[in-house]
Amino acid sequence: HVQLVESGGGLVQPGGSLRLSCTASGYRYASYCMGWFRQGPGNEREGVASISTDGIPTYADSVKGRFVISKDSAKNTLYLQMSSLKPEDTAKYYCAADFLQYCTTTRLGYWGQGTQVTVS
Repeated sequence: HVQLVESGGGLVQPGGSLRLSCTASGYRYASYCMGWFRQGPGNEREGVASISTDGIPTYADSVKGRFVISKDSAKNTLYLQMSSLKPEDTAKYYCAADFLQYCTTTRLGYWGQGTQVTVS
């Protein structure tokens, strides 16, 4: 049973920072790509950042240079370090994974429950 649990969201002022965490269980961590997605009010879910099974990160243009995705394989945990946050980053952030090399699509098999990030 695959389970993804996010944490670390909250309220932050513009220009501030937050770090999101996603702890994974129930699957062979190294064989799955993982990614962060977000969905703001009235918007479709969009990709923010992802990391492939061989550790290659990809970022949405809107967050390049501000967000950093990383993973700690020993802890089965995915992180998203967010800096220079803007009001338009306000959204519910979701962690996702699948038995694929890349997680650059929203059509993934496993999702967490999401954590709210509000920049105001």
